[in-house]
Amino acid sequence: MTANRKPWHGVLVATALPFNEDLSVDFDAYAEHIRFLAGAGCDGVAPNGSLGEYQTLSDEERARVITTAVEAAPEGFTVMAGVGAYGGLQTQRWAEQAAEAGAHALMLLPPNSYRANDEEVVDHYRRAASVGLPIVAYNNPIDTKVDLTPQLIGRLHGEGLIVGVKEFSGDVRRAYEIKELAPEADVLIGTDDTVVELGLAGAVGWVSGYPNALPESTVELYRLSTSGHVADLERAREIYRDLHSLLRWDSKTEFVQAIKLSMDVVGLKGGGCRPPRGPLSPEARDAVVRATEAALAKGYK
Repeated sequence: MTANRKPWHGVLVATALPFNEDLSVDFDAYAEHIRFLAGAGCDGVAPNGSLGEYQTLSDEERARVITTAVEAAPEGFTVMAGVGAYGGLQTQRWAEQAAEAGAHALMLLPPNSYRANDEEVVDHYRRAASVGLPIVAYNNPIDTKVDLTPQLIGRLHGEGLIVGVKEFSGDVRRAYEIKELAPEADVLIGTDDTVVELGLAGAVGWVSGYPNALPESTVELYRLSTSGHVADLERAREIYRDLHSLLRWDSKTEFVQAIKLSMDVVGLKGGGCRPPRGPLSPEARDAVVRATEAALAKGYK
């Protein structure tokens, strides 16, 4: 990676995971997808996130996802391993596995099976930080029921446990309070449908879903939204308006199915999901297909 880009900066794709017909992991297709994303201009990948259906993987599969990503990544292409787990000991073990595999950074949810208090959250991050890789905290209070508030982010960063936060609360106002409380902490966009807003607020990265299907156009959107040049905003808004009907799926319960379906429509291998995720309803499927085809018709790719 370039000297002025930290590993967790830029467009880091939360990779979807392809399965074979029997729902075993297609690791060859996964490696091919990582090389495709690198060739399309993305800066890295964040494997074993919720888009990668990590909760449904065996330990062996989960470990192999990381090693596959590292082996497929070209030089300078970040692998920021998702190490979220039900318990702190599990998280620490996955952090160790990621480090041994050669990952460059970690993405870490707070405890996600228990409504932990602040002291327990800090302990959780201390365990992962003991491994030595930089950690981007992942704030998803909707799913985890634990809110990494700006005050808690400030504490975690102040103790040297995290380098920044993937903000998935949907409240773009938090970016400003985080920077007030932790000026050196990096804010990363966590929801695809807040790219422009958080880009304007100073985000330096985007842990993203829809670049799985439309990498070149979404990378352009990110670059324009974060350039700091007012002249870029007109084109950013145009792309944003055209793609927002797709991007907002990233904040919906069925985001994995929707993004994989868009991948299928554009000719990539999206495919099905492991249970409990089932197929989209006919209405949702039609909406995703229409929006994806409309984006392709306008030249987005």
